[in-house]
Amino acid sequence: MDKELDYTMKFEGISNEKMSVAQSIDFVYEALIEKGYNPINQIIGYILSGDSSYITSYKDARTVIKKFERDEILEEVITHYLNRK
Repeated sequence: MDKELDYTMKFEGISNEKMSVAQSIDFVYEALIEKGYNPINQIIGYILSGDSSYITSYKDARTVIKKFERDEILEEVITHYLNRK
């Protein structure tokens, strides 16, 4: 057996701990899509109510989004919208 292949490599993607607000929104958006939800409606519901049950727990999306205050999320969304020109 080849000694170079005698161990297991571990791939680590971007850590939930290191995600920015924008990355977190993208991550949650994709998780909601994968589970068949309308991500816009679900994220708006979460921002307006603070009820995290609007966000799926699939792929730990709920934990990811709860790392930020709702006003931080809203600020990111509005800033992105206004800077799209």
